[in-house]
Amino acid sequence: MDADLRNSVLHNLGVLAVGGVFALIGRGVDVLLGLPRITVGAALPIGIALALAGFLVRVWATVAFYRRGMDVISLAPQAALFTSGPYRYSRNPLYLGGNVFVFLGTSMIAQSLGGVLLTALNVVLLNAWMIPREERQLAARFGDEWTRYCAEVRRWL
Repeated sequence: MDADLRNSVLHNLGVLAVGGVFALIGRGVDVLLGLPRITVGAALPIGIALALAGFLVRVWATVAFYRRGMDVISLAPQAALFTSGPYRYSRNPLYLGGNVFVFLGTSMIAQSLGGVLLTALNVVLLNAWMIPREERQLAARFGDEWTRYCAEVRRWL
């Protein structure tokens, strides 16, 4: 396994761990609000599939950063605009993989309705605050290239 792939896998194992903590917080919300557990028989396999899909999407996306010697987590605009790999399908595969698929999947595994609701709230907050800030930075840095990319690729899927 090459170093970039190894680093991406290790980085995203951490994201799976964060997803587990997120699901536990969801269980706490369940108890606090008296929410019922998710008892659909398919919750466990659906949750595993979502968490695994999210992990794989994130590994695919983070390899691009590592191969260019860039940080995955950065408050400053990135040095390169990624438009290939998972970025052909989503402008935000890292958020899609982690904040949607991993968080939703681990919440389903934990049978936590609160976790599912927190995942939805997280997506709303990302759309309202984090992603628009990042998109303004990218628009300022990449100009017309960013505008063309946005016209071709959706924010999520």
